[in-house]
Amino acid sequence: MSEVRTPPVVAALDIGGTKTAAALVTRQGEVVDRITVPTPGRAGATAIIDTAADLVARLRARATGTRVSALGVGSAGVIDHRTGRVLSATDALAGWAGTDLSGRLRALLDLPVTAINDVHAHALGEARHGAAAGHQTLLLIAVGTGIGASFVVEGSALTGAHSAAGHAGHQPSPYAGRLRCTCGGQGHLEAIASGPGLAEEYARRTGQPVGDLRAVAVRAADGDPIAREVVLLGGAAVGSAVGGLVNMLDPAVVVIGGGVAGLGDAWWQALRDAVRRETLPVLDDVPVLASTLGSDAPLLGAAALAWEGTA
Repeated sequence: MSEVRTPPVVAALDIGGTKTAAALVTRQGEVVDRITVPTPGRAGATAIIDTAADLVARLRARATGTRVSALGVGSAGVIDHRTGRVLSATDALAGWAGTDLSGRLRALLDLPVTAINDVHAHALGEARHGAAAGHQTLLLIAVGTGIGASFVVEGSALTGAHSAAGHAGHQPSPYAGRLRCTCGGQGHLEAIASGPGLAEEYARRTGQPVGDLRAVAVRAADGDPIAREVVLLGGAAVGSAVGGLVNMLDPAVVVIGGGVAGLGDAWWQALRDAVRRETLPVLDDVPVLASTLGSDAPLLGAAALAWEGTA
């Protein structure tokens, strides 16, 4: 009887402000096992690291007879792609800034570790296995609680001289006026077009606070004209920013992801219309696509980095 061989795999982690996901992934981008748990973000860096390491250890224990050769990590925060250290992070992950992410996971798991920001990991996943597969350049925009971006050129994410490239939400937006941004600045895209930004805009216009963007989406679907205006505003604001970035970067394809991208056809039409208003005529044919990998994208991108390290 011939022996059944299991394909070699790497481990991947997606460490976010609300959840941490781990997976075992083949070189072809197939997820063979996964676990997701809440991120203990308020408990500090040690708890976050220990939770992530435990997930990988559990997956390795379940993968009987399969060698896990490396670990790739996509994490919230500004991650030094050379050292795997967290340079800065929001308060959603207490004490995360300054953490030696790669070093601590390497010590706990005895695996080679490569780490990158989670939006860059998302872009790499879409570039290798998703909506942008086969294209040499990709501009990814992730619109959720924040707004991040990544530019991928021939399979590599451009992370910048200070590993801080991609803060698309902190560019000025004419739609934001002088609204205060979470970074402390004023008039930034994130203040008006992120999930919290749109929920706050609805409350400003109606005097009716809502729990989150989902409540606005429900009201828009039920025919609330102000909720619909806010949804259209969010799409137009993101589209205007994307159009400017397309003019600057000339990507082969644009991919839009994140929770806000689930607002529906009206948001997407407003976004695409705004992109076309802003782009130069020679760039009118750049496709603007929806992310196809969903929550798997950062895991597949992190896994791609891990596979590169095993070559």
